[in-house]
Amino acid sequence: MKLKVLSIVGTRPNFMKIAPLVAEFKKYKDVKHVLVHTGQHYDNAMSKLFFDELGLPKPDEHLFCPAGSKVDQQRNLLKNVIKAALEKQKPDLVIVVGDVNSTVAGAEAAHELGIKVAHVEAGLRSFDKTMPEEINRIRTDQVSDFLFTTEKSANFNLLKEGISKDKIFFVGNVMIDTLLNHREKAKQSKILDELKLRKKEYCVLTLHRPSNVDNKESFKNVMYILGDIEKRIKIVFPVHPRTMKNIKKFNFDKKIKYLKNLILTEPLGYLDFLCLMDNSMFIITDSGGIQEETTVLGVPCLTLRKNTERPVTAEQGTNLLVSVNKKKVIKKAIEIIGDRINAKNKIPELWDGKAAKRIVEIIIKECC
Repeated sequence: MKLKVLSIVGTRPNFMKIAPLVAEFKKYKDVKHVLVHTGQHYDNAMSKLFFDELGLPKPDEHLFCPAGSKVDQQRNLLKNVIKAALEKQKPDLVIVVGDVNSTVAGAEAAHELGIKVAHVEAGLRSFDKTMPEEINRIRTDQVSDFLFTTEKSANFNLLKEGISKDKIFFVGNVMIDTLLNHREKAKQSKILDELKLRKKEYCVLTLHRPSNVDNKESFKNVMYILGDIEKRIKIVFPVHPRTMKNIKKFNFDKKIKYLKNLILTEPLGYLDFLCLMDNSMFIITDSGGIQEETTVLGVPCLTLRKNTERPVTAEQGTNLLVSVNKKKVIKKAIEIIGDRINAKNKIPELWDGKAAKRIVEIIIKECC
């Protein structure tokens, strides 16, 4: 029986999660894999760079969806364009990854058309419903037929929400598949030379969550933190488009000019950024995926959030939840710089580079 699988991606983190699955499906002659890009991250140059670096094929469908002014509006717009693509392609199974708007829109579009849905990275919960991603996770899991989890806490969350245990599969982390597949290649990056950096003599900052960058006072608090830390160590800051927009909106670009050790760059490709992370002294972030990657890289991670949907990174890995408490963040940064923190570095169970293999084997067994 020929199986037609359609995978949906919308943002750069999705690309890293889908890449090992695409490679694994190629091993099966009886599987036709279709890749749909919703264009949620619509910067063509960066999308193409990620596709090239990760060995992803050109999308079979590249959708265009105008960005809605509100989260719900964008979800609905995405769902409508995805539904049209599904009606054209007629897949047997739709795979969605992560927790972005494309994820829930794809899952609900497929479900409404009676197509089975597989959610990769299911069951993660921050228990903070002010985060759009949390709503996306819950809604996606409610309509999914296969829920592939990265850590045991996710299994517990799904069972507590009434999901049948027969739908839940603990398989590991596809993000880590991609990291392990590309870590050696990333060592060839020239990004350290280009930015005039020395290994372990700088930290990396990523910042994009609305709670940190959309409110002027919250962003001002982060700027204060950076102003203190950059006096002690260089900070490399690849700036997310929405973050740059707010830097200009709040006139923080004038202050940034005086922070001599804060190095702003355009968003980086996957290999350059992986090289940058791997050689940094520590990371400051509000990203979920980076909490996972730093755990495997063994790099301390200061997470500017009150909660995490990836608790295993704090329990076993290098993730330190510091909220945006100025004193706490600066204190932890000083301890790391002074080599006074012994970051835990236990690799979580099944984060071994074989998650995609497990997922595809389960799909073949259950769907063929």
